[in-house]
Amino acid sequence: MELGSQIKRHRTERGLSQDDLAAKIYVSRQTVSSWENDKTYPDVESLLLLSVLFDVTVDELIKGDVEAMKEAIENDYRKMIYLAWGGTTVVVIGCALFIGGFTFWDWGLVPSAIIGLLVWGIGLGMLTVVEHLKKQHDVVTYRELVAFSKGEPIDRNNAKSLRARRHPVLRGVLLTLAAAAVGAVLGYFGYQLFG
Repeated sequence: MELGSQIKRHRTERGLSQDDLAAKIYVSRQTVSSWENDKTYPDVESLLLLSVLFDVTVDELIKGDVEAMKEAIENDYRKMIYLAWGGTTVVVIGCALFIGGFTFWDWGLVPSAIIGLLVWGIGLGMLTVVEHLKKQHDVVTYRELVAFSKGEPIDRNNAKSLRARRHPVLRGVLLTLAAAAVGAVLGYFGYQLFG
């Protein structure tokens, strides 16, 4: 991030200490120190006060940070896509290994289950990382994910977003039950066809 170094540069050019700057923009010296060390980011009001005090635009203050944030968003989105597709593929391969090992390759139930569950677990781990990234960026719905991928502002106040955030445990339980039902149906038909 470049904002911290920008604040420090403008402050020292004007001969201000961190205490002086803090007094002029109504924050503590520790806050200014945190900004300059890139530990925290100024709020909008503080950015406006800094831009007036330093006689620069807000865009000039945060320009490098905006580019860095866009790049970070693109990297996280790309990581989410790769992990989602990879995780889903590995989960399907795990299921196929279990079914194929038990029915086609005659590995037996226990070895097929062990191999299938190990591969399935790896895929599930990859999908868990995707969920962690979504939670880190507070992205819940598909619409929010699309906005996040484009670097656009995320509308978290629409009906679907509010509903998804209101009952996250219920949503997780329903998705788990739906996945279990699909798995049960596929297992039943697989057993009827190959068993």
